[in-house]
Amino acid sequence: MADTTLGYEQARDELVDVVRRLEAGGATLEESLALWERGEELAKVCRRWLEGARARLDAALAAEEADELAAGAAEQARVDAEEARRGAGQE
Repeated sequence: MADTTLGYEQARDELVDVVRRLEAGGATLEESLALWERGEELAKVCRRWLEGARARLDAALAAEEADELAAGAAEQARVDAEEARRGAGQE
């Protein structure tokens, strides 16, 4: 099970260390398997953090877009009301 108490940077740094140790070689098969398994768990932790960050960014961008749309609609309503007042005054 992935260690969800690790922060992104901590998990990433440990994952880098695991990869270095695997690439260096010299470990027994059992040690290599344990390192690989730990690496998989750390990768899951990193992926969850990144997915959470992406969701927060998406939500912030959606809220900003909604605010811009609402501001545009309010401005259009103001312009329409002003044009309606001008049109009513000409009759």
